[in-house]
Amino acid sequence: MLKCVTIDDEPLARECIVNYIYQVDFLQSVGTGNNPLELTTLLGEQKIDLIFLDIQMPVINGIEFLKMTSHPPLVIITTAYPSYALESFQLDVLDYLVKPITFNRFFKAVSKARDYHQLLTRASLPSDPSHSGPDYFFIKCDYKYERIYFDEILYIQALQNYISIFTSKGKYLTLLSLKSVEEKLNPKAFIRVHKSFIVSISKIEAIENSEISIQSHRIPLSRHYHEQVLSQVVNNTLWKK
Repeated sequence: MLKCVTIDDEPLARECIVNYIYQVDFLQSVGTGNNPLELTTLLGEQKIDLIFLDIQMPVINGIEFLKMTSHPPLVIITTAYPSYALESFQLDVLDYLVKPITFNRFFKAVSKARDYHQLLTRASLPSDPSHSGPDYFFIKCDYKYERIYFDEILYIQALQNYISIFTSKGKYLTLLSLKSVEEKLNPKAFIRVHKSFIVSISKIEAIENSEISIQSHRIPLSRHYHEQVLSQVVNNTLWKK
């Protein structure tokens, strides 16, 4: 159940969102407000999972509030102004609904919120060897969230503040660091082979000097990681005379 708050200075707009919330079995309305300052109070009183936030409001608008707030809950923008979409997505909002909002469009947005919240909840739980986690994760690519399956990853490349995830289905670019990604990957399934590359161990087809072959891709193998890669990838499965 996602606990939701609706912040909008238009009473009819608030009522519309709250009525939609009541029609969805995995949502619960726990508060409403006229401006983001009321949201600050609500956040301090209870745990909130999802915010429906208008942009043009008195005192402070929704965009300014998001810029000032660190680690807010999941946010879905509800506004009559489509021109703020790009700026909103740069602030990591989950979705952007333009008024008048239909129930179908609302349900699509909150379903995405439910899936993403479940993913975050699983990621925050302590690991349990007797229970395997999901075989996928989500990343944000431009204005949408893409599902990536671990077993489809070929390799990951660092590009300044971004990473490219190369999979059997295609290439995905997202704003993450290689270090943060490496910490989330299973070290038995993925290995660092270069300061800018992590590869899937099961996808390695050949290792030759300073290069790793994965399908048609050639990934550099640095001297710093050479011995570790051979030890972890080759030695235990190498047939000798």
